[in-house]
Amino acid sequence: MEDEPLNLSLAIMADPGGEKINRKRKRRVPLPSSYEGCEGKIFKLLQVREEMLKLDYKRKGVVEDGKALHLIHLLLITATSVDENNVNSALDNLTQLYQSVSLMGDSVQRVVAYFADGLVARLLTRKSPFYDMIMKEPTAEEEFLAFTCLYRVSPYYQFAHFTANQAIIEAYEKEEEFNNRALHVIDFDVAYGFQWPSLIQSLSEKASGGNRISLRLTGFGASFAELQETENRLVSFAKGFRNLVFEFQGLLRGSKLTNLRKKKNETVAVNLVFHLNTLNNSMKISDTLKSVRSHRPSIVVLVEQEGGRSPRSFLSRFMESLHYFAAMFDSLDDCLPLESAERLSIEKNHLGKEIKSMINCDKDEENNKSSSRYEKMETWKSRMESHGFEGTKLSSKCLIQAKLLLKITTHYCPLQCEGEVNGGFRVFERDEAKALSLGWQDRCLLTASAWQCV
Repeated sequence: MEDEPLNLSLAIMADPGGEKINRKRKRRVPLPSSYEGCEGKIFKLLQVREEMLKLDYKRKGVVEDGKALHLIHLLLITATSVDENNVNSALDNLTQLYQSVSLMGDSVQRVVAYFADGLVARLLTRKSPFYDMIMKEPTAEEEFLAFTCLYRVSPYYQFAHFTANQAIIEAYEKEEEFNNRALHVIDFDVAYGFQWPSLIQSLSEKASGGNRISLRLTGFGASFAELQETENRLVSFAKGFRNLVFEFQGLLRGSKLTNLRKKKNETVAVNLVFHLNTLNNSMKISDTLKSVRSHRPSIVVLVEQEGGRSPRSFLSRFMESLHYFAAMFDSLDDCLPLESAERLSIEKNHLGKEIKSMINCDKDEENNKSSSRYEKMETWKSRMESHGFEGTKLSSKCLIQAKLLLKITTHYCPLQCEGEVNGGFRVFERDEAKALSLGWQDRCLLTASAWQCV
């Protein structure tokens, strides 16, 4: 996990055609007018950041509690300076932050470093010649690798998928007498298809050799290539279960839910796992829920990250996000050692990317499309109810499964009552058992719930 070394002389000495300029001319790319008189501080800041990126694990260990609190306090002061466009103060504070942290340090240092990067990008804006360097996104391969690592070592995504799948299976079982043993799942963000092998296997275990179950998956994806790759992976996996008939229909994200191939009396389940939070305005969320309800599904499964990152003031969004990602980085201590290459990949190419995107999501429309809006469970509940859905209780099987998952994947901490603090990953039953949350210590990270049409 290495960022490209910063070469200041080359970064600020290039003509519009991309050719190197004679060093004797020392012509600089002009910075925005609001930075007049700050050029020296900006270059010093970027040099200090480059030095921070080179620090290895041995030079930066675990910080003491007092220093950790100081880092968080300084980060909040810096965010305030950036919000108030106090450039000089922000640059001084950011330089101090970079001198105190390392991407190879403990979880506090790492999360502060990525938040500092986000603040630098917000301060410089897209017009700066250094913005793209700070906000450089991982390649598709790097992003996929980071996602698969997090999926494998942490209960985070597995909790979401297993809980959703259990609710879908139970909805199918309730209608088994008249659904012709047919289940149709509509997944609004099929992504890599990681959620569905476990459902395929569970359904196959329910089917008998002479009475096969039919599973049709309609999945929305970002591109035809992604959909084709997902289809190939799932079809290949399903071939190992002869008592299951599997079909996949891929649709580009944003397509209308029309002309769906349906079987008579099939159980229809809608999967909204980490999807609604990617829609960058309330109108799109409302349109999606109206479309879902028009198909009268037997069950709608909703899983979203827990937070308060809808567009409000920058500082309130910053504070909420800092709490959330501090918990995420801290939770990795339960999954991987600090020096693990997999952990560094997760932090840089998955969590770090989200942090920088969140901090800058309101700066331009292009960035806003890639930033998620994390909201409280109560907000999603109100939204679902206003669109004609009512919550349904999650069974004890969902709870037992979640507890078992934590035992398998982490240093397990038993189920606690809401509000108690006992460290580690925990499961929260909420809203009279109509919602199940995965938390780290006393912080909810994500919440799963099931809904039916009124």
